[in-house]
Amino acid sequence: MKSENIVKCPECDSRSISQDISRGETVCADCGLVIAENVIDPREEWTEFGTDGASKSRVGTPSTPLFHDKGLTTAIPWQNKDYYGNGLSGKTRIQFHRLRKWQQRANTANGNERNLAAALVELDRISGRLSLSRRHREEAATIYRMAVDRGLVRGRSIDSMVAASVYLMNQKLQLARSLENIVDVTRCSRKEVSRAHKIIKAALGVRTTIPGPGIYVSRFCNELELPLVVEERSNEVILRAEKLELTHGRSPMGVAAAAIYIASRLEKQFRTQREIADVSDVTEVTIRNRYKELVLHLEIVLE
Repeated sequence: MKSENIVKCPECDSRSISQDISRGETVCADCGLVIAENVIDPREEWTEFGTDGASKSRVGTPSTPLFHDKGLTTAIPWQNKDYYGNGLSGKTRIQFHRLRKWQQRANTANGNERNLAAALVELDRISGRLSLSRRHREEAATIYRMAVDRGLVRGRSIDSMVAASVYLMNQKLQLARSLENIVDVTRCSRKEVSRAHKIIKAALGVRTTIPGPGIYVSRFCNELELPLVVEERSNEVILRAEKLELTHGRSPMGVAAAAIYIASRLEKQFRTQREIADVSDVTEVTIRNRYKELVLHLEIVLE
């Protein structure tokens, strides 16, 4: 009988049942009978098992989509040493080499596993170039796994499908990354990534909203080394433009670039249209057109 199902003592019928978690026993408080023993402690773990002074887990790291096996399989280490640090004999080293080889083959036994193993390496490379956080990487990996389960990657380039998954994650989580930013760090053309993105988005039924210009302001200002006051003034300009519906039908990056250009002039932190165009991936003509519209309709006076 499980300890949580015990409501009275089988010896004296007393209902004064107590649990001694430290001993793992369930005891009758009246007659002292040990009703159950070796009871599992369900409470939070406080014992220190690691050596870094911060680990209190008995079960290892949680599963993650960033590994093809979700990080749940064990691996034979490549150090040819035993528990005490002594070197292995020649015969034992050969045996362990064969075990490692067959374990690696077993971990990628089918096509989907091999595809995931290669794709997640490429995803890690792209994410590093784009400075994406772990949460963003896991979301992109989850999207790619769903594409693999639907059979969408069959007959298509792994690189383009990975880049498309990153771009779809970017749209879903409203990150300040454009398609051009992602294409710049991949080995695929813009056309390939765009086509793969449309296929994944339609098959998975992912709905995304068009990002507003405000999400690009912080990144553009950081790259232009502008102070916080310019970023705040840029957001104010964008907010006023959105209230007047001046951003409808306009490129978000173009509006953000024009707002930064206006704010930099208002705050005497001058940046040229060429400098802003280089970091925003829009043309000087676009910045000039959006800048004139905002100044005219918002009645902004520039010196």
